[in-house]
Amino acid sequence: MKKRHLGILLAIGFFVFGLSLTAVAEEGVTDTTIRIGQWGPQTGPAAPWGAVARGTGVLFQMINDEGGIHGRKIEYHMFDDGYNPAKTKAGVKELQEGKGMFGWASGVGTACGLAVKDYLMERKIPWVGPAAGSLNWISPPQKYLFAVYPLYYTEAQILTRYAVKDMGKKKIAIAYQNDDYGKNGVQGAEKELAKHGMKLVAQVPVEQADTDMKPLVMEFKKVDADVVLLWVTPTHAVRIVGTAAAMQFKPQWMSTSTCSDFPLMMNISKGLWKDTIVAYFGDVPESTAPLMVKYKKAFEKFAAKDERWGVFFYAGIGFVEPMVEGLKRAGRDLTRERFVKEMEGIRNFKGIFGRIDYSPFEPSDVYSRQGQKEVFLAQCLEDGKSKILTDWMEP
Repeated sequence: MKKRHLGILLAIGFFVFGLSLTAVAEEGVTDTTIRIGQWGPQTGPAAPWGAVARGTGVLFQMINDEGGIHGRKIEYHMFDDGYNPAKTKAGVKELQEGKGMFGWASGVGTACGLAVKDYLMERKIPWVGPAAGSLNWISPPQKYLFAVYPLYYTEAQILTRYAVKDMGKKKIAIAYQNDDYGKNGVQGAEKELAKHGMKLVAQVPVEQADTDMKPLVMEFKKVDADVVLLWVTPTHAVRIVGTAAAMQFKPQWMSTSTCSDFPLMMNISKGLWKDTIVAYFGDVPESTAPLMVKYKKAFEKFAAKDERWGVFFYAGIGFVEPMVEGLKRAGRDLTRERFVKEMEGIRNFKGIFGRIDYSPFEPSDVYSRQGQKEVFLAQCLEDGKSKILTDWMEP
């Protein structure tokens, strides 16, 4: 009889032990660590955007220095994809199958993100805060993908509305990168102009390999555009503005948040970025808000000595703040499903970006996975600082 009781107790013990093992056996989670991955262009044409991934790294270092999340430190794996989708795909696959990431944070580039979206979603791997405001993340929405970046489409709508209603401009044109990123900008501008009975007077595609901007500027001069939207990389934006200045063409330049690092843009444009109006998704670099002060102290403590505090760097923090919040809410018994459920409960979350809201997954509701929907507009001053032109605005 005693042996029988002992056998039952052992069986129960093994069962409970097995359950506890199952609870901590989620891929990318150990008793002491959570593995998170990210790609970012440290080299190549989009290298200025590579600061995003480094900013995320400083956030994670700060969190680990404070004790981690429920006793676990974040083990951060970042690689340079050179803004090349093929390298993005190969690098994500290598890290996911070699090391086993719990989830992926941010990641620069629409094309780069599209190269891995299906791979991650098919495996039910959470991905939070892609560093691109693409419609592709939410149309259709994906259960395990939580967008943070306001849509490029939205930014274009709001900039165009401001140009027409507040500035009285009549001839709006756009230079756009010939991919989903650029085309989202075209779509947003066209939708807003249609409300005013207007159309784009010119829309000129730019290829990544293009270096001669004279034909493009000639197109804008020919139609006498008084506003030109720049939906391109910082490098191409500067080439366009520089070529236009040499050709004595000076419209009101407007651009997406991807070109909102004013000190950088003033430096590489030799001052020609002055007066450009851009969309902003978060606090300006000189902000003295408590969270920005805290993050700047972490930057000073953990960032490389040659690193610069700028929009792209702390964007890498802002894109990942909701992920950190979700991990905190999920508690010690961390699984991907529990994490997703807690992310869905985030309402009115305010970090250094605009307000973030998610809701339970609904295939017909694209905004169930679009966290931030608001931006504000700012103009570049001569010293590289920002003149804030509007409050937070939604389309």
